[in-house]
Amino acid sequence: MSPTKPVTTTRTPGVSQTDVVVQGIRQLIVDGHLRPGDRLPIERDLAAALGVSRNPLREGVRALSIMGVLETRQGDGTYVTALDPSILLAPMGFVVDLQDVSGTHNLHAVRRILETEAAALAARDITADRLAAAEELLSTNAAELALPNPDHETVIENDIAFHRIVAEASGNSVLAALIHALGGRTMRDRLRRSIAQPGADDTSHREHLSILAALTAHDPDRARTRMSAHLFTVEDYLQSRPSTAEPEG
Repeated sequence: MSPTKPVTTTRTPGVSQTDVVVQGIRQLIVDGHLRPGDRLPIERDLAAALGVSRNPLREGVRALSIMGVLETRQGDGTYVTALDPSILLAPMGFVVDLQDVSGTHNLHAVRRILETEAAALAARDITADRLAAAEELLSTNAAELALPNPDHETVIENDIAFHRIVAEASGNSVLAALIHALGGRTMRDRLRRSIAQPGADDTSHREHLSILAALTAHDPDRARTRMSAHLFTVEDYLQSRPSTAEPEG
């Protein structure tokens, strides 16, 4: 981008100068004037190009840094990040965490839609290393569940890691990032179910084993069907809870 060339942005009445900065830098990236890894022009020139003063410019840069779009390197300036979906979509997890209990089943419905397709994609090309990692997680859970008093949190953490492996094996980084963003709320809902429903962990473990078998066989249809059936059990539980249930803590 030429530092002295003004950036053309649509000014909406009531929009703050900070928002103008965010929108302006976003447009520069979308239009290809700034690319991943590029250094932003010096503060004075960028402020002039965007038609704002320096304080709003700093606020806008700070906001974009929080979103993972920019990174400030001490003594070296501000750069566009690699724009990795896993970083850019991470704030969605915060939005998910703020949803109250009345909308939880809707979040899980979205998760089911995403993860069933991820399982089908993963079954086509999942590597031996990922299969081995998934099998190790389930073996660890099998040993934990055999104990008189299994640690529910340990089991669920391993379950989430299993789902993460499947998502990453899909080969679609955006899909994997979206699934990961839903993971925090999912873990809390699973913990509540584990405590409230005797045998829930054992049921989930058997379902995970069936998903792993489909992945090992590189069978997309079975992987999709078994993942869907597994996630429906969680949705069924959420829909059966009283609507006055306390939010997940």
